Amino acid sequence: MPLSGALERHAAGHPPGPAFHLEGRVLSYGALAATAREFHAAFHALAPAGRSVIGPANRLVAIVTGNHPLFAAAFAAATAGNACAALIDPHLPEAVRLRMTGQLSPDIIATADGDSLLLRNPSTGATLAIARSETSDLPPLPDGGDSDPFLVVFTSGTTADPKPIIRDRRSWRSSLAAGTPFFGIDAVTSTCAPGPLAHGLALYAMTETLVAGATFHAARHFDTGEAREAIRTNAIRRLVLVPTMLRRLCEGAPLEQVEAITVAGAKLTAGDHALCARHFPNAALREYYGASELGFITVTTPGDPASSTAVGKAFPGVRLSILDKAGKALPAGETGTIFVESPLVATGYLGAGDGAGLARFGTRATVGDLGFLEADGTLHLLGRSGGMVLSGGNNIYPSEVEAALVGLAGVRAAHVFGVDHADLGSELVAVIEPEAGLTAQALAAAMAAVLPRYKQPRRIWLCRAMPATPSGKVEAKTVRQWVAEASDALERFA
Repeated sequence: MPLSGALERHAAGHPPGPAFHLEGRVLSYGALAATAREFHAAFHALAPAGRSVIGPANRLVAIVTGNHPLFAAAFAAATAGNACAALIDPHLPEAVRLRMTGQLSPDIIATADGDSLLLRNPSTGATLAIARSETSDLPPLPDGGDSDPFLVVFTSGTTADPKPIIRDRRSWRSSLAAGTPFFGIDAVTSTCAPGPLAHGLALYAMTETLVAGATFHAARHFDTGEAREAIRTNAIRRLVLVPTMLRRLCEGAPLEQVEAITVAGAKLTAGDHALCARHFPNAALREYYGASELGFITVTTPGDPASSTAVGKAFPGVRLSILDKAGKALPAGETGTIFVESPLVATGYLGAGDGAGLARFGTRATVGDLGFLEADGTLHLLGRSGGMVLSGGNNIYPSEVEAALVGLAGVRAAHVFGVDHADLGSELVAVIEPEAGLTAQALAAAMAAVLPRYKQPRRIWLCRAMPATPSGKVEAKTVRQWVAEASDALERFA
């Protein structure tokens, strides 16, 4: 169901029902729909015609608010009718944000202005401030066409500037139709996703929750204590998290009312699974593997054994295949490029591509990830094409080594990559964020127990606070720059 239609239906059927909850401020469904109508009318008033990169038929609204009490209303309005929302994280460096908006030339830019949002047309300079509205006599939010663009999100930008990805409504409507029954989401499935709403994980969780008519809980910034208190006091039943958030929430007394946890963004370790079982004893834990360009790809089943590479079986409606460089299908157990056939695939990138990322071959699509399928359909993810390191004649996938390192006691985070080496071709190196008390000897012994010698990094640095993207991933380009420059942020470990 379209988001706009769902909000109008929930607002008409139960207007006082809580919809969007942000740190003590609650938008009911009635107020959410009313405020969204005000935003939609303001978009029309400020920009009667579209002038952005997506063309005159659609009005492009760049939402640069961060997690704000009116975010859900602005997003609903910016994806209704012929509008399209572009999400930009305000916490990115200003120079990066300017390049992102420069790529888009949006018709309207929405920014936070206290409790209100300030809307500005960058071409005319005209502005409007929109505040919360409890009721509205404006027309209901219109639904948009399936094939029309409705959303521009950006890749995480771990190694380069984020790239804009454009989606039509059909891809998310198909995903919601399959995912809602699969994950068991209904009007009482109160969900908390404390990550940035400018990124797909929390944004999608918000959308599926609001479409179902349940309450969605967000946070301006993730704080362990505040998040645990929100879970306790708001009867939250479902969490949507990245692994670092899950680990931090597993501090303190068990939270028994949580029934489901969905994790994405990186692999969980066996230790994470055990930790989760202790602190969320009644929660069914699922991990999913996906990409901004491809949507859901695979998902695990609660109770699946922990694995450093297994990422579950195909999401409903998705077909998987593993192909070699010639496009030939590979048998079970053989490593190649992961391809999907799926109604959830994005339209593509906006502007000139860089030759990396999303590629289509007939009905199949890929982002270049490498892996293999077991005979029962379980997918194992090994890394990204082009990320493989050839060291001393051995093919090594850094993501596999990273997963092994993070699974060791005393290692919070890791980034592994190859650097040029005169003899080996490439030398495998690692930067890790350690826990207190980790010694080089203990790390070496632990690595030897889980990795063959040729997969063990030859040089290791410690980073006391690993730089991260707003979505919670290690910011690879910064880490690699620190290694290249022998930065004081790193301490040579081995």
